[in-house]
Amino acid sequence: MFLSEKCMMNCQAILLFHLLALSCLLCGVYGSNLDTDDNDFAEFEDFQDEAFEETAPISPPQAEVKQDFDDMNVAEDDFDDGVTIEVEDWDEFEGSPNKKEEPKITFAQVPHHLRPNWDSFVLELLILAGLVVYFINFFLGRSKNQRITSMWLEVNRTVLDENFSLIGDDGKLDIENPGFIKDAEHLYSLWCSGRVCCEGMLVELKLLKRQDLVSIIQYMLKPKEDTIQMTVKLDDMDSFVMCLAKKKVASVFSKDMTDISTYCPERKSAEKLNVPSNYLLMSEIGEASTALIDQRVVSFLNKYPEVIESIHISDQYSGNKVPEEGAALTRLPSTEKVVIVTLSLCGRNLEESIEASKLVTNLVLHLVDKASRLRLTREAKVKAEKNRQKVEEAFLKNTHALRAEAAAAKREEKRRLEKERILAEEDPEKQRKWEEKEAKKEAKRKAPKMKQMKVRA
Repeated sequence: MFLSEKCMMNCQAILLFHLLALSCLLCGVYGSNLDTDDNDFAEFEDFQDEAFEETAPISPPQAEVKQDFDDMNVAEDDFDDGVTIEVEDWDEFEGSPNKKEEPKITFAQVPHHLRPNWDSFVLELLILAGLVVYFINFFLGRSKNQRITSMWLEVNRTVLDENFSLIGDDGKLDIENPGFIKDAEHLYSLWCSGRVCCEGMLVELKLLKRQDLVSIIQYMLKPKEDTIQMTVKLDDMDSFVMCLAKKKVASVFSKDMTDISTYCPERKSAEKLNVPSNYLLMSEIGEASTALIDQRVVSFLNKYPEVIESIHISDQYSGNKVPEEGAALTRLPSTEKVVIVTLSLCGRNLEESIEASKLVTNLVLHLVDKASRLRLTREAKVKAEKNRQKVEEAFLKNTHALRAEAAAAKREEKRRLEKERILAEEDPEKQRKWEEKEAKKEAKRKAPKMKQMKVRA
């Protein structure tokens, strides 16, 4: 049975609540034991004092010391006459009985690491509980995304089989997995091919990162939705660029998309096409947008106003803009003829949105057929051709200026290296000649250019 979005969010909220409750409980236990365990080494101090009181200083008996000293003395009668034995005082030697130090007993201060409570492991328990909650959420979120993917393919399988001969190409000679390719735990892609008027269709499921607990917390603060993007590459279409998108999406497209920001950056209201007021229209050729946004598209947008995020049809699609700080382009970027439709799966009605995605798939194929068969009037074709020529001329002018700057920088670098070489030779005559040569070049460059004309009498 498909797990709803609401149940999923409730499970994640319960996990977070249990983690917070465990943290509060451990902190309470830790605080209650502070008064009773202020001095963990008090037992050792008492034990040490009692041990010192019971133990008296130990000294060797005097009789034994004297006996040992007499044994070490040598009598003079044991030797022959004429031999003198000098007996030295043993007190002068270190280690004699008279200077023997009294032994001392010391007790090692061993910490009491095995305690009768768990207050010392609060941090470890919190980390362990966090890891348990994270992994539980990981497996639940991953399985939820997999179920969404399987459900979408099951709902749209009939439509795809009717319109495409190959579904789920994995790039291998012998297809092993005829279905979605998992690019990440929240990203899935499906390639379909074998249809007239187009090269193929790429379906991309960009789901929420349900497997990531940090992302789940972010979604609670800033909600997001699952999105599905269908990109169809056309074989042929007339020259025009148009986009119908929601207001937030339209503002992003007009700044980031290369074709829209170049050919139709102006955002206009689409109410004249009888679509909901939350959509804006960006169109290069007016008659193209009027022909494509027909009654079928309008009725779907009015019935499901929150499903479709954008409809982008272009013959100059090249993706997002290249950053200005990036490398300078030496030629115009390659373009494609595409129909791109993006829809969102509303979290509250996820099952209804997936069911509606079947209608969206049919709508995409309808737009593909209309865009490939649409033929503009002569005036519209001339206008589109002029727009593309202006873009190409502006690009060539920009690249020419960049090439001129690069050539000037190269000449200056060559002149600097030559000057360093002349100065390194320490030959005044060569240096003088080089300076005169450079002065003549500079004067010739600054002199006004004049054209000589011969006049015959």
